[in-house]
Amino acid sequence: MLLRKITLEEFGAYRGKQSLDLSVKKNKPIVLIGGLNGCGKTTLLDAIQLALYGPRARCSGRGNKAYETFLRESINRQHDPARGSSITLEFTITVDAKEHYYKVIRSWRTSGKSLKEFLNVFVDEDYGNSAVPSQRSQSDLKYNRLLSEGWSDHVEDLLPLEVASLSFFDGEKIESLADPERAASVIESAVHSLLGVSTVEQLRTDLLALQRRQKLSDEEQHLMDTIHAHEREAASVQQDLDVAAQERVARSKDLRKAQRDLGDLEAAFKNEGGGLFERRLELDEARKRAAKQLADVRASLLQLAAGPLPFLLMGTQVKDLRKQAKQENSAAEAGQVLAVLTERDDWLLSLLPETTRGEVMAELEQDRAKRSKSTALKVDLDLPHDALAQLSVLDEVLVRDKKRATELLEQAAAAAEEVDQLDRQLAGVPEQSKVEALQLARDEQVHVVARIQDSMARDEQRITDLKRRREHVAAALERAHKNFVQTKVKAEEVERIIKYAEKARGTLERFGEALLQRHISRLEVAVLQSFKDLMRKRGLVHDLRIDTDKFTLTLSDADGEAIDPGRLSAGERQLLAVSLLWGLMKVAGNRLPSVIDTPLGRLDSRHREHLVDRYFPYASDQVLLLSTDEEIDEHLLGRLKKYVAHTYTLAHDDTDFTTRVVEGYWWNSGVTHVA
Repeated sequence: MLLRKITLEEFGAYRGKQSLDLSVKKNKPIVLIGGLNGCGKTTLLDAIQLALYGPRARCSGRGNKAYETFLRESINRQHDPARGSSITLEFTITVDAKEHYYKVIRSWRTSGKSLKEFLNVFVDEDYGNSAVPSQRSQSDLKYNRLLSEGWSDHVEDLLPLEVASLSFFDGEKIESLADPERAASVIESAVHSLLGVSTVEQLRTDLLALQRRQKLSDEEQHLMDTIHAHEREAASVQQDLDVAAQERVARSKDLRKAQRDLGDLEAAFKNEGGGLFERRLELDEARKRAAKQLADVRASLLQLAAGPLPFLLMGTQVKDLRKQAKQENSAAEAGQVLAVLTERDDWLLSLLPETTRGEVMAELEQDRAKRSKSTALKVDLDLPHDALAQLSVLDEVLVRDKKRATELLEQAAAAAEEVDQLDRQLAGVPEQSKVEALQLARDEQVHVVARIQDSMARDEQRITDLKRRREHVAAALERAHKNFVQTKVKAEEVERIIKYAEKARGTLERFGEALLQRHISRLEVAVLQSFKDLMRKRGLVHDLRIDTDKFTLTLSDADGEAIDPGRLSAGERQLLAVSLLWGLMKVAGNRLPSVIDTPLGRLDSRHREHLVDRYFPYASDQVLLLSTDEEIDEHLLGRLKKYVAHTYTLAHDDTDFTTRVVEGYWWNSGVTHVA
């Protein structure tokens, strides 16, 4: 199992939608997630388990709270509880060399005083056709109703809860496992569930249940009575089926006759104008609407005619008026120029000598005389100086009103035509007395046809039920005959089942003991090797044994003497707990992800380096580390960097107590601002 992505929406301290890409690569199995205490590392660990197991999840933040109370309190305090929260977990599972992609969405919201929870599971059955998860689109995932409804059972097949507790753990669990006595229960649970020993025990239990179910009855007469009862029931069902078939045939004839009568009434009603009669109210309403539309259009035309529109009838007069306005404007302009020229000529003559003044004066007077003629008008209407501008505005208004008038005239013609057409249709509506009787007869015949059709539907359902009952009785009768035949050989069969079940249980018991011993031996080697790899003092522990009855763990030195756990420091006991979990994962084949919260709590610098160098890169095919800045500091990050696929920092805002996910770790570029 490999986790691919997790998305938290309004969950706990996580405000809004926060996503983390958890996919890893070969030789880069680690996803490093940093966060100070209280920033949401444990909440993230809880979210993974909650998405998978719901009310059975062992969330550290739940305590003794009811599941519904825990979900209510998990909604971000700044978010509307009615809109709720959600967790989306995406992961892949490899089964029979084929990889399947799962997307599990668990959401909840409040509704009044109650809380509603929803679980939707999407799965890509053909996911194994692609080697790169990122190439798959959301459209490749299909909603699976059966998985969604039975997820609590299905997830136990994928990752049993007891096994998950060994894969998802925090510093507190490591602390508890540091005590060898407490570790016994974990070893027992892991060996049985993770390594398959419990399957052998379940097979032995199932065989015992099979033995207890084997009973022999020699009451052959009871079997014969059962056969006779089934034969009588079969005959009765067949008789009822024959009667029902005859009734269906008779009712089919009645239906055909009723439908013919209805067709005749429909034709007569139509010939008498029944269609128009039924539509008379509709036609009358349509006529009223058309008449109102015509009146509205005519009113609009009258309103338009009350404006400048009549000027369109005075085109010649408006044209002459525009010509007169131009002439008056020209005369006014010439008069103004003539006065200016007179002053100029007087000034110019005063500058000339007497010898040339007379000749120039004559020329200037002649020029003023010509200009004076242009100021004389045959007709002077004394039009205002902006008459031409007013006439231009009038032209624009007339163009607009002419277009609007044309549209209204077309609408009026269409409305008048519609009114005439509706009047003709209304004129063709027959009197009620002519069609009322036909209408009542037709409606009654419609009810008759409907009643017969309902009866036929009931007949069909009854025949279907009787056929199904006949098949059931026939199957029961066949079973009864087989039981009767098998009764005489059942004694021998029962004896054989009990004998071989007992033999199989003995074989499974011996196999279970051998399997347990084999797994314990492998686990001892794996845990010891892991412990030696992590320890600074390599010669301290020489051997490690696990008792197959009590599953207690015993350490011994080079002389074979048992080592008192009290001789181990707190850090060494913590390394022993880590070694136990690491050894279990090795024996299980590293097929599960390891999610570790606050992994380096009590360790000194040397032990921390050993875990960073020797454990985290090899703990599993996928390792999620939830660490503080003091656990994985800048020095350890440098040693771990080449094994890391992704880094994130949980940035917490102390003002509103919310957390957001930032790519990168404390000492990476891009997260230097995270406090």
